[in-house]
Amino acid sequence: MKIVGCPMNTRPKFNATNDSLFMGHRTSLFNVTNDMDFMRLALRLARRGYGATSPNPMVGALLVKSGTIIGRGWHHRAGLPHAEIEAFRDAEKRGFSARGATLYVTLEPCSMQGRTPACTDAIIAAGIRRVVIGATDPNPKHSGRAFEILGRARIKVVHGILNDPGTRLNEAFNHWIVHRTPFVTVKAAMTLDGKIATAGGESKWITGAQARAAGMELRRGADAVLAGINTILADDPSLTFRPDRNSKNREQKQLRRFILDSRARTPLNSKVATDEFARLTTVVISRHAPAMRVAALARRVNVLVAPENPSTGRGELDLRRLLKQLGSENITSLLVEGGGETNASFLSAGLAQRVTFFYAPKILGADGRTAVSGGGIKRLADAISLREVEWKKVGEDLMMTARVGAAGWERENHRPVIGRGAGKPLSAQSNSYGLEWGRGTVK
Repeated sequence: MKIVGCPMNTRPKFNATNDSLFMGHRTSLFNVTNDMDFMRLALRLARRGYGATSPNPMVGALLVKSGTIIGRGWHHRAGLPHAEIEAFRDAEKRGFSARGATLYVTLEPCSMQGRTPACTDAIIAAGIRRVVIGATDPNPKHSGRAFEILGRARIKVVHGILNDPGTRLNEAFNHWIVHRTPFVTVKAAMTLDGKIATAGGESKWITGAQARAAGMELRRGADAVLAGINTILADDPSLTFRPDRNSKNREQKQLRRFILDSRARTPLNSKVATDEFARLTTVVISRHAPAMRVAALARRVNVLVAPENPSTGRGELDLRRLLKQLGSENITSLLVEGGGETNASFLSAGLAQRVTFFYAPKILGADGRTAVSGGGIKRLADAISLREVEWKKVGEDLMMTARVGAAGWERENHRPVIGRGAGKPLSAQSNSYGLEWGRGTVK
């Protein structure tokens, strides 16, 4: 069942962070009138897990009986109880029985034992009368299985309610589950004429504080961040998540950091090699990197020897195989923060699924450094297309985010872009991509 459209006057007025709204009040007090409204509330709960649940998805759940919300929950972190279990426990804590209630859950309940027991078993045991589900499990092996299990238990199942926002919420997880490579977002802050720095390399700060805070939120939602060696040499960035001082979430998330550095030029005194998170830094080199530089780096950070891309013949690292390796290590989302050459490498190879660009009302002119450089595109028909484009004003700047479509030559030749074709699940323990890890010593 899929319902589209909702009268404006039936949208819920609700703050998912206010626990007092779940103390058994009649939902009519909050203008909640139908399945779509309850699912919106569940989606708000699910978003509370942003940046914390990987490699699991964000999921929210509500228990409703006789028009009253009696329990709520969301998935807090991998290894902890799922949203449905949290909702059951919440209802019990408040003195309510889940028997005969309707369960609203943003993603199809798990139906197999993993780190935690199958949620379908708990739903049946709780005596739930009806289950309303948002998005379907993206895993082809499990998709739709919960519907059948619950149906056999004579529980009424409705699914597809607000499927699109539910799917978008977990776009990184969905991509990783199907392809076993991280969902790649290319992020850049630039002037209106597309420059990320002056000709001399000055870049702090092109955008304002609010845009930079929005960029930091992207880091909070990612598992890892990647930059090229030119960015390290020019800016010496920390590439960490630093919560805004006014943010409610002050937890210091630990991001893995990857540096594309085929010749091992990363300075030994750079922030990524000397700060408290150096153990989370991986410098990706080629086999041609000078041995002494590699050995020195390996005493401070992780070193990954990656194969070169045979199709270019220019000694460039094979990004496609690198992404497969990262996916096998449960990295579901990767934030690429260039600069221009690195951004171009991911976009031109069809390895990025989303772009988020921040535009400042400034102009630097022809000699400024470009956000997407590389060799460029010769024909307009070959331009990389963007879809589902969204614009938002952030302070004095503009934020644009969009899904990356196929380049012209890919459309003409019907070549599947990475991130669209089904991939084979890979063992999280295997390393079958010709990449070698090292710390202290390099293989």
